[in-house]
Amino acid sequence: MQMQFAAAQTVQLTVPEQPIPIEHYLRQPQRLVHALTDPTRVQSLGEGKFRLKMRPLRFLAFSIQPTVDLQVWSDARGVIRLQSIGSQIRGIEYINQRFSLDLRGILQPERVGDRTYLNGRANLKVAVDVPPPLRLTPLPLLEATGNSLLKSVLLTIKQRLIHQLLSDYQHWVVAETELSQRANYDLPLAKVKLGQASLPAQAG
Repeated sequence: MQMQFAAAQTVQLTVPEQPIPIEHYLRQPQRLVHALTDPTRVQSLGEGKFRLKMRPLRFLAFSIQPTVDLQVWSDARGVIRLQSIGSQIRGIEYINQRFSLDLRGILQPERVGDRTYLNGRANLKVAVDVPPPLRLTPLPLLEATGNSLLKSVLLTIKQRLIHQLLSDYQHWVVAETELSQRANYDLPLAKVKLGQASLPAQAG
């Protein structure tokens, strides 16, 4: 017996004014991935692909641990999109062989007057064959439990996004500003040294 579960979450963040617009920050998808989840659970696969090892989840009598491969990309406007391209369930091989996961998300900046907002939406769908031990469980209970589990996953991601993304953006702006200031200081200094080196030696 196959069942399908689904959940969705939206988010809107007010972006504080910074010397560097957030669109520049959002052109680095890897920073978003690390803001969304614990960096120790993320593996970069190259070319905008990442492997996310989720925390163990409890589904009725079973403990499962999903691993999801994500493709993440952004455009010149700073719009970031992510999509799952593979998944695996660790813990129960029966479920792993009869399981599919579809995760899609978008995060985009929007300017309204003199304010900038980040609007995001994520949709998570799972299809799975119910293991034999659960087939006597009432269908409404299975549906409610599965949908609630997916909702909790997206809610956890949303909470990390709210607390981590803007903080990381502000730290990135400080680092980029310091780097730019250092470069602007080093350039005239290098020209002075070059000019001194090119002066002819005076006869004694």
